[in-house]
Amino acid sequence: MRLRTVLATVTAGLAAATTLTAAGPATAAQVTAAPANACSPAVSIAGFSDALDKTTYEGTFVGNFSALAVDGKGEIAAVSDRSALFTLDAKTLKTLAPTSVVPLADENGAALDSEGLVVDRDGTRLVSSETEPSVRRYSRDGKILDRLPVPDALKVAPAGRATANQTFEGLTLLPGGRTLLAAMENSISGDTTGIVRFQTWDRHEGTFRLAAQYGYRTDPGLGVSETTATPDGRVLVLERGFTAGVGNTVRLYLADPRHATDTSSTATLTGQDGVRLVRKTLLADLVNCPSLGATAKQPQPNPLLDNVEGLTITGSAKGRLNLLLVSDDNQNPAQITRFYSLQVRLP
Repeated sequence: MRLRTVLATVTAGLAAATTLTAAGPATAAQVTAAPANACSPAVSIAGFSDALDKTTYEGTFVGNFSALAVDGKGEIAAVSDRSALFTLDAKTLKTLAPTSVVPLADENGAALDSEGLVVDRDGTRLVSSETEPSVRRYSRDGKILDRLPVPDALKVAPAGRATANQTFEGLTLLPGGRTLLAAMENSISGDTTGIVRFQTWDRHEGTFRLAAQYGYRTDPGLGVSETTATPDGRVLVLERGFTAGVGNTVRLYLADPRHATDTSSTATLTGQDGVRLVRKTLLADLVNCPSLGATAKQPQPNPLLDNVEGLTITGSAKGRLNLLLVSDDNQNPAQITRFYSLQVRLP
């Protein structure tokens, strides 16, 4: 299935006001939608689906989703932070029903904290884990094929300057397929709070070598939860935060690393003169999206919101990119596995 076809199917499936059949024993959910509902002048929401919330597939819990990607066959790959790699059926988008699941592990068979996902041009899966952190290449059946180098400073202390559970959260392949980019969720020790590092690798003879690094400033109290490259070489960035008793903040930015300073040799990032950080433009704060009849299981400033972590571009139409987002329910009764269909017009 071509990417443009996936776009049309995703949009139609999530925008259809029909009853969903959940993949598993859970009660069927309802998709609510109103095309062209504006979240901002640049972003609108077509619909959402809770069909996979608290379901199982072949004995594996369906949830904990932290990243999405579309492969060359038009299938949607989804990785959970509990070491599972799913394939979701793009032809049944009223449910996004799983069609396969394989376990992921490190070289010693230990579980990962899988947070980022890229489907490479040969169909292999590049998966980032917050544990060390790491980026590994896996076959479709979960076999490790390669492991990429990571700068010492970005490793979790005491090996490096990063904090556990605050490392490689976003992963994306830039247009042309030659450069891979991973985004740290939060700052490393010595850098100013709120300035995070984007690490890149360049492809050489079938593998990736360390390349440039950039600094990116998040909004106060937020961290990077996902990055996805746009066709023109810029990067969509999801920033996310949570306040107990209030709920989630989820903002979508367009970032441009192409004119930022390479900070791979910069020991500390403090916003100092001579270091150009990645420029960003706010596309939408999702709190401003229409709720579309969504309900929340805990306090939220908008009941549509939850712990959104995954984002992929499923195609384009009429000058807009179509996005599919997913929330990570952390296998928590107070959170929801929710898919969102958004359209964005880039400035």
